[in-house]
Amino acid sequence: MQQQRSTLPIAVITAHGNAEAAIRALKAGAFDFVSKPVDLQKLRNLVNDALRLGIEPESRSTNDGDAEPAHQRPLITGSSSSIKSLREQIQRVARSQAPVFINGESGSGKELAARMIHQCSARRDGPFVAVNCGAIPAELMESELFGHVKGSFTGADRDKAGLFEVASGGTLFLDEVADLPLHMQVKLLRVIQEKSLRRVGSQEESATNVRILSASHRNLAQEVEGGRFRQDLYYRINVIELAVPGLRERRDDIPELAMDIMQRLASEHDCAVPRLSESALTALQDHHFPGNVRELENILQRAFTLSDGRLIQAAHLELNNPAATTDSGSGGPGGTVTANQETAQLTQTRFDPGFRLEDYLESIERNTIEAALSQTRWNKTAAAQKLGLSFRSLRYRMKKLGLD
Repeated sequence: MQQQRSTLPIAVITAHGNAEAAIRALKAGAFDFVSKPVDLQKLRNLVNDALRLGIEPESRSTNDGDAEPAHQRPLITGSSSSIKSLREQIQRVARSQAPVFINGESGSGKELAARMIHQCSARRDGPFVAVNCGAIPAELMESELFGHVKGSFTGADRDKAGLFEVASGGTLFLDEVADLPLHMQVKLLRVIQEKSLRRVGSQEESATNVRILSASHRNLAQEVEGGRFRQDLYYRINVIELAVPGLRERRDDIPELAMDIMQRLASEHDCAVPRLSESALTALQDHHFPGNVRELENILQRAFTLSDGRLIQAAHLELNNPAATTDSGSGGPGGTVTANQETAQLTQTRFDPGFRLEDYLESIERNTIEAALSQTRWNKTAAAQKLGLSFRSLRYRMKKLGLD
């Protein structure tokens, strides 16, 4: 059927269903997998999703005449072979209901990939709900994901819908899923398998209608081997895996990405789009970018502020700063910067018109925190130890600098 009618959604319905059979069917290209006895509402949802998927983009009317429909516009900028391949993979997996695990370094664009899957899928008219699993306190996680009923615990003064219910009919994106505590991994596995959930404090179960996408910068297979992630949940959420390349793997995309970011910044500040000099572009393409696209955005935002608004020079990028030396391994013992080196670097600082010490110090703080986070693969606890800060202090600074 896939060879003859590759666009036809195929659902598998069986009385002998188990997790292994479901994973095999989904990996083979099935649109969805349902075990008997079939819940009628779940079957309605499945058929509705399949029918929406069957409407080809060409047949969907638009108000812009020949303009490209919004759901077809790529969210991931770039023309490199790796990005073209990623977009093609996204188009394919979007036609399925199978869970997708998106792997990639921090700042590489995993959430954009998830949003593009949602945008290209039959669920594009439904909500896209993104949640950072590492940002929710462990004691509130069950309530946030599954909801609670009034009086179920102290402070529960009303019924509350969880994120699974908020995302009903759409897509739920679990970012940094490796940060889920083990007890929540068990509950999540059950919801994915049964396609139903129970609010905290409730005795009744309700059907769920969401597609699960998840992501992490960690290697989930290694997390499973280390006993920090359940193997059965790993197989459930990793039916299809997408790898998002780091920025250093697609340096040819940097000019296009930079222009896209500059246009966005100019629009936000209602001004003309500044131009990047050849030296600035060369400096960007030679940079290592441990923070990937997120770091590129931060660098250009700082340069946008420091420049005259017309032309951005390499000096405005401030890529050769004290924070960069800590990451290079040069300087004093352990890769630290000596007082003499700091003095030499500061004497070379360009005090262009509009220079503000507060912005300059903030950029140093941001780059230093990003370097520590990159070295620890965005493990905030380890990064805080490297920086000599408490975990709470690091989170406060990250929030202040827009890194959280």
